[in-house]
Amino acid sequence: MVDADQTFVIVGGGLAGAKAAETLRSEGFTGRVILIGDERDHPYERPPLSKGYLLGKEDRDSVFVHEPGWYAQADVELHLGQTVVAIDREAKSVRLGDGAVIHYDKLLLVTGAEPRRLDVPGTDLAGVHHLRRLAHADRLRHVLASLGRDNGHLVIAGAGWIGLEIAAAAREYGAEVTVVEAEQTPLHAVLGPEVGQMFADLHAEHGVRFHFGARLTEIAGQDGMVLAARTDDGEEHPAHDVLAAIGAAPRTALAESAGLALVDRADGGGIAVDASLRTSDPDIYAAGDVAAVHHALLDTRLRVEHWANALNGGPAAARAMLGQDITYDRVPYFFSDQYDVGLEYSGWAPPGTYDQVVVRGDTGKREFIAFWLRDGQVLAGMNVNVWDVTDPIQQLIRKGVRPDPDALADPSTPLASLLG
Repeated sequence: MVDADQTFVIVGGGLAGAKAAETLRSEGFTGRVILIGDERDHPYERPPLSKGYLLGKEDRDSVFVHEPGWYAQADVELHLGQTVVAIDREAKSVRLGDGAVIHYDKLLLVTGAEPRRLDVPGTDLAGVHHLRRLAHADRLRHVLASLGRDNGHLVIAGAGWIGLEIAAAAREYGAEVTVVEAEQTPLHAVLGPEVGQMFADLHAEHGVRFHFGARLTEIAGQDGMVLAARTDDGEEHPAHDVLAAIGAAPRTALAESAGLALVDRADGGGIAVDASLRTSDPDIYAAGDVAAVHHALLDTRLRVEHWANALNGGPAAARAMLGQDITYDRVPYFFSDQYDVGLEYSGWAPPGTYDQVVVRGDTGKREFIAFWLRDGQVLAGMNVNVWDVTDPIQQLIRKGVRPDPDALADPSTPLASLLG
């Protein structure tokens, strides 16, 4: 067991950091655990911010990872509302914004990601929003409720998961919604055009207007308020509020200033870590949204921005910090809820990596499983309103199975029977 006199510092107050602290204690570490977060709220989970909490169906307290009293009970020292401004690798210390210096024996960076900003005129208007933090969700709840009451218009830049979940929430509040997307279908970067069209149809049925093949070029306003959003094809869309949902960038500035190895933005960005989540410095680890992991199973370097990666990556990094032999090679997983559609996605198959899509079930009823294959091998699977199939889907991926496509498409053939 690691020496009880050692100090482990965790920089980042999200789910990954909170679960790492919890794991250090559950694994028997008796040294100091210091968790530093730049938000004043206790560590919380992000999915409710665009789902249940945003819709007003979940209480604010439900988003927190632990009860506030847990940290004192577990002897985890919290520094909330504090920013780490520098890492001194030689002295093995971090410096906070208030000038305090904290020594570490092992350091975990779980600094997460930040929303990409629109680079167009008008982004300084009061009605321009992002969604990443709990404070953003607090504000957006009031905005959507107000738009719903007043028949207001929301323009969303980006038809990714966040953009679509907020579009669904806005429609449930009664707001008018227009989504501007550069690709020809939603979720193109994740699902490709074959399955992305289903989401376009789903949202259109609920009154969402899409403007594909276009980008925002200007947000017009008056007296600080949004009036319209203009696109590069000359269109103008009425808007009272605009939401930027054009992705997130890993928060690597701290790691970069410390000289840690990074991954080029063109390759996904992030802090480069090995399969045990160790950075180029043997005493510094990284996990969650910011970590670009050498993924042994998928034979690629991968950075994943989803809840399950934070949930599982934080504990894996904690165990590695304790000297355990760790290989972090979980199958990527995420989930989404939009209107009456719930889904789970497992695997990794961006456009260009697969050559076939096999569908099992009824896409018209939105009860199906889609599989993405390359040379007959299952790379990814997404179950839509079909439940209790995540385990066999992940096993198909993990084992590199090449099932008969007809059997894969046949709902009467149990998935487990295709594992071989």
